[in-house]
Amino acid sequence: MSAWNGDELDRVGRAEELGISSQRANGTDRPFVTIWVVRVGDHIYVRSAYGTGNPWYRRALRSGMGRIHAGGVDRAVTLTHVDAAESDIQEAVDAAYHAKYDRYGPRIVGSVVGKTAHQGTLRLDPR
Repeated sequence: MSAWNGDELDRVGRAEELGISSQRANGTDRPFVTIWVVRVGDHIYVRSAYGTGNPWYRRALRSGMGRIHAGGVDRAVTLTHVDAAESDIQEAVDAAYHAKYDRYGPRIVGSVVGKTAHQGTLRLDPR
């Protein structure tokens, strides 16, 4: 596993949206899905809005590998589930979503923050 460089962290972290694609069993990429993205420290996180039943999330979790594009960065990534019990990380991700997206209002931001949303947290690591 490699690490994000500072420029990539800044560009992906500032991006309003991120395209994410999970990898099929045959190694090809699925179509990109557009979602919100946040940076916490030296890590990039995404969450499944409205829970873990979303098809893109189930496929991403099953595959564990994919590709992202955001802020001009296009990278193959490992998709790692973050346990909901990791409260320090989950709270930091909540705070990052609030700081970045609260201007959209509580209904939509509420879909990616809080206890239910914690279950759908993925950390994106470059590979």
